[in-house]
Amino acid sequence: MNQTFSGSSRRPRQVNLSGKNLNPFAASSWSPSTSGTQKTVANAQQEREQRRQERERLNASKRIQRIWRGHRSRRELADSRRAQWDEIEANGGQSSSEVVLIEQVKLLVAFFSPQRRDDVGRLANLSSSIASLGYRDFLSLKDMQPLLARLANVTLEALQKSLPECSTDLLRLLVAVINLRPESFTQISRPYYALLSDLVSGARHSSLDRGQIMTAIRIPLEEHIELGKNDEINYDAYAALALNFLTTPDLANLLGSLDDLSTILNLSILSSALVREYSSSSGNQLQSERRLWLLAHFISLHRLQRRSGQEPEYLRALSLQLSGSSSEIMGRIDATDPETLQEATDSGAADKPPAPLPSFVKDELLSLVNQDSISGLLAKFNIDYAKASASGEEDASLLASYALTLLRIFPRRGDEIRMWLYQGSMTSSTGSQVPALKFFWQAMRLTNTFSVITADSKAARILLRPQTITTGSGSSSDAQRDREWRTILLFLELYTFVLRFTDDEEFLSASTPNLGQADTPVSRMRESALPLEDVKRLTIFLKNLAFTTYYNAGELSDDGQQAPESGLGTYFGTNTPTTRFHSPEKSATAKRSSNRPFAGIAGMTFDYVKTIVTGVMRMLYERDSRRRFLPKDHWLMTSRFEMEGFIPDVVMEEERQHQVREEGEEEDADDTDLFERADGMAMVGMARPRRALQIESMRRQQQKLARQKVLAAVGPRLEVLQNMPFVIPFETRVQIFREFVYLDQTRRRGGNVDPDIWRMSIIQQSQMSRHNRMDGQELLGRHHAKIRRDQVFEDAYSQFYQLGEGLKEPIQITFVDQFDTVEAGIDGGGVTKEFLTSVTNEAFRAEDGPNLFVANDQNLLYPSPSALDERQELLKQFGILKGSVEWQENINDLLRRYEFLGRVVGKCLYEGILVDIGFAGFFLRKWAASGAAGTESGYRANINDLRDLDESLYQGLLKLKNYPDNVEDFSLDFTITDTVSLPGAPTQTITRELMPGGANIPVTNENRPLYVFLVAQHRLTNQPKYQTQAFLKGLGEIINPKWLSMFNQSELQTLIGGDASEIDVQDLRQNTQYGGVYQIGDDGLEHPTVRLFWKVMKELDDGDRRKVLKYVTSTPRAPLLGFSQLNPRFSIRDAGSDEERLPSTSTCVNLLKLPRYSTATTLRQKLLYAVNSGAGFDLS
Repeated sequence: MNQTFSGSSRRPRQVNLSGKNLNPFAASSWSPSTSGTQKTVANAQQEREQRRQERERLNASKRIQRIWRGHRSRRELADSRRAQWDEIEANGGQSSSEVVLIEQVKLLVAFFSPQRRDDVGRLANLSSSIASLGYRDFLSLKDMQPLLARLANVTLEALQKSLPECSTDLLRLLVAVINLRPESFTQISRPYYALLSDLVSGARHSSLDRGQIMTAIRIPLEEHIELGKNDEINYDAYAALALNFLTTPDLANLLGSLDDLSTILNLSILSSALVREYSSSSGNQLQSERRLWLLAHFISLHRLQRRSGQEPEYLRALSLQLSGSSSEIMGRIDATDPETLQEATDSGAADKPPAPLPSFVKDELLSLVNQDSISGLLAKFNIDYAKASASGEEDASLLASYALTLLRIFPRRGDEIRMWLYQGSMTSSTGSQVPALKFFWQAMRLTNTFSVITADSKAARILLRPQTITTGSGSSSDAQRDREWRTILLFLELYTFVLRFTDDEEFLSASTPNLGQADTPVSRMRESALPLEDVKRLTIFLKNLAFTTYYNAGELSDDGQQAPESGLGTYFGTNTPTTRFHSPEKSATAKRSSNRPFAGIAGMTFDYVKTIVTGVMRMLYERDSRRRFLPKDHWLMTSRFEMEGFIPDVVMEEERQHQVREEGEEEDADDTDLFERADGMAMVGMARPRRALQIESMRRQQQKLARQKVLAAVGPRLEVLQNMPFVIPFETRVQIFREFVYLDQTRRRGGNVDPDIWRMSIIQQSQMSRHNRMDGQELLGRHHAKIRRDQVFEDAYSQFYQLGEGLKEPIQITFVDQFDTVEAGIDGGGVTKEFLTSVTNEAFRAEDGPNLFVANDQNLLYPSPSALDERQELLKQFGILKGSVEWQENINDLLRRYEFLGRVVGKCLYEGILVDIGFAGFFLRKWAASGAAGTESGYRANINDLRDLDESLYQGLLKLKNYPDNVEDFSLDFTITDTVSLPGAPTQTITRELMPGGANIPVTNENRPLYVFLVAQHRLTNQPKYQTQAFLKGLGEIINPKWLSMFNQSELQTLIGGDASEIDVQDLRQNTQYGGVYQIGDDGLEHPTVRLFWKVMKELDDGDRRKVLKYVTSTPRAPLLGFSQLNPRFSIRDAGSDEERLPSTSTCVNLLKLPRYSTATTLRQKLLYAVNSGAGFDLS
């Protein structure tokens, strides 16, 4: 046995430091190494590759030699034929016999090359010889028939090569060949009309007269009944004409007019050809500018032929062209409009504004938007629905699509289009006239989509998915669904407009639901009102549809944008060079076709459909909340949620969305740094950095859209709650609101929600270092203010405005008198409440206050509409120039005061402090709408809101709207007069137009609904626009606008001032705190005087109870969720034993100082006396 065995069988590692190879079997002469084997294989592969390349070079040389020999042979053959042609020309050219000319044609079509000028000359000579015999006679010869197609090709090539000059003989020859051999035209149709386009637009075509051009256009378009494929040939000819000739810019000016052209065209065939081309994407490959000219010429030709606007094929072609050019039209049609330029300036857009449309194109497009055109559409609906056929349904859907396309492309004319639709009447199956609105409603409720969604709230998800997920080929069911959606959307567009100027009386006076029955004469609006049972069905449909669009928003929503016209190659100049007729980015076209608009309507995205549905639903809900006509719990959809865990789930979704927003803000901050660095590199003459900035802007926009989709996906309950909150009970929403506020306070204050603990944490953090100490002192100093009792608002504004959203943090207030003496008292939260209520009282109520708000007849407040005009007039009186720095600063100062007042009201809501202030309903609706996702679901002015603003104006507009005779007797136009009143100065008036050119547009019976709406819009929205925006900006800095969107106007008023229901004395008693001798001892019994107080409170009527509550807390209403939510709690403390003394209060801490009265009679008498006299205020 080996005595040296150590217990391990592993061999020790041998370390060789000599550098010698100790392996006797490695790399010997008879045993090649591994690396040697690899070299051998590599050498073999290299030799094989060399042999392959040698073979390819040999084959290539053979191929080149073969091609060259072929080319040389062909060239020699062509040269011999040219020599033969020249010999014939020299010998027999004088006779020009048919046999000789046929021989020359055979030779010419064999050797012709457009690159050789002598060949073009030979062809010109040949054409002259043929002309001498007569084109028709010679070309009709039997021996010429096989040569005509090739002759047409070489003649076209010669004409193209001769540009910009043109041989009259060659053009006549080409036209004659096409006339005799129309079937050959299909092969050359596109370059033929492209040639005519060049001839017309070229600077040197004076040798051609107008008649020749028109003949050249007309001949290929003539019908040839004798040919079996006549329709196909005609379609190809008209398609070539449209895509290659009618796309010529300024064709009417080049031809002198389009009158002659309109007489030779068959517009029905042209329409069908365009439908075919656009359906196959050929039309979409045209350059955008040429598409616009084609559209304009198409509209002009239709008008010049004085045709009816009701042909389905014309409308189909027009709709397809409008869809294809929608982005160009929408971006450029109002490019020179002053309002558009002002909006671009206000938004600070750095991009170069788009070029305006050519005047001819713009005029032709605007010709589509007129009353006669829309009336023609309604007449078409008449016929189609009367037919009640499948083709009639298809045509009606097409007309709906066309009307919706006009609304999307001409947004500034949208209300006029809707008005003309509204004024139309349809013929029912019985032959009687039915208002357009009811007619469209009848069509909508007969659709399968309406029936399915109304019956099942979950069915909308399935019906919406095909609209956002595009398959390779559309099925017939998808086409049918598209038609139904178009009908639905057209009704909603029209109903939205009608609801704006329909007052409650007209809305509730619905006529019989049976269409077409004759009745006593009623106003148009009463006649158009839907029966309440139908309105109920409509609200169920809208509710189910809107719920799905928000709850499943992450799955269903699109990117909200049209696909870009070109890719990133546009910015770097790497795209394929453009031709004159086709755009370079086919991939962009493919991408655009995959991102199909909703229901195939130009500019119609899923997000817009979502907001239009929500807008109609909210308008009906607001009307129902104002004057109830639906069952009590009609709007609730609690069955779709697990309500027990609903509040925690919503809070969790809010937290998730907050995290997503924070991550997005960090990314945006990083991107901004890069963006600014790139901006600094963009020196003059350096195109690359500017392109990089454009790319970066596109990328950031895409990131924003993607983030919005993520937010919708992580917060489905929040999406529903913020856009259709009425599906959840009000009390639940109030609890959610308070949870959101608490969550925000926790985040902002580092978990220290209590004001004193937060201040202590700031002090502790500041003591850690000198730097932190300075920051902490500055922070607490900015949140402390010394306020004079007689200048509460001004001092608050000057000291707290700079805080911005920092006003959310706890503030400390020290009140001083006119001698700057500090009032007694410690701010433990109560003085802050007193400060906030004092600011609101002075700002909203005091006669010597800032006069930022005015009250209506019900003493409800709204921003002064004339405040801005009055400030501007005052500045003029002081001689300050409009637009100067001083002028702008004064205007901004006024708006900052509105903004600060919004923050103060937001602070009251944030801290749960009730204030006794009532706001007008229309103003509160703007609060709720400030958090809406889209403009369509935001605030919309309507005639009913005017009642809260100006009752006399409301009544006057009602009389005008229902006036039975001719309203032109009043000599009204589309202008309005605003008044400006300054103290000690006469009242001045300012006349403003309600629409462009309104001073020249009289109010008629037909357009008075639009006038009523525009007056309401001006008074409610336009006149107080900047004041309202400033207030809502300040309010939104403290309270997230999306939180406000959870409530309607009456609920917001309750949130601000408390519950208007009867005071619950028992609830108040259970949530009251006691101090001094009134403090409840170990026995748990109340003090006798306290028991007397609650006995008296129970005996008082609700009016006196409210007086007591206002005397103690400064507001006569209870908190929404009961007195447990009152901050600070209601408190009672003894005020001595002198029964002659009146009760007193400290409203800042909701404290009642009650003397120890011995009888209920004395207590009641003293309490009511103090309450009604308002005596007894002091600070504890």
